[in-house]
Amino acid sequence: MKRQAYTPEIKERAVRMLIEASGDYPSTWSAIQAIAPKIGCTPETLRSWHKKHIDQTIPASVQAQSQEQRIKELERENKELKQANEIIRKAAAFFAQAETGRPPR
Repeated sequence: MKRQAYTPEIKERAVRMLIEASGDYPSTWSAIQAIAPKIGCTPETLRSWHKKHIDQTIPASVQAQSQEQRIKELERENKELKQANEIIRKAAAFFAQAETGRPPR
């Protein structure tokens, strides 16, 4: 079986077509299955081209960096929420104490 060689221009055009048409399909895979025959390649080939394109445009270091940034933001938010909970606990204890010191009606 002879392996078909695709030029970089064809690969780029196919990936561009996939990205533009992906909004018209319920999933990326269904878009791949619809577009691959139009290009003359298998869906798996188009999927691998798309994956390489994604990896090149969003490098793993950028993804890891954004995950680290997200973790830092969540840790900061967690700290703020813990402080708010502590303030609420202290306020509730204060008001509960004030309620018991109040004369009955």
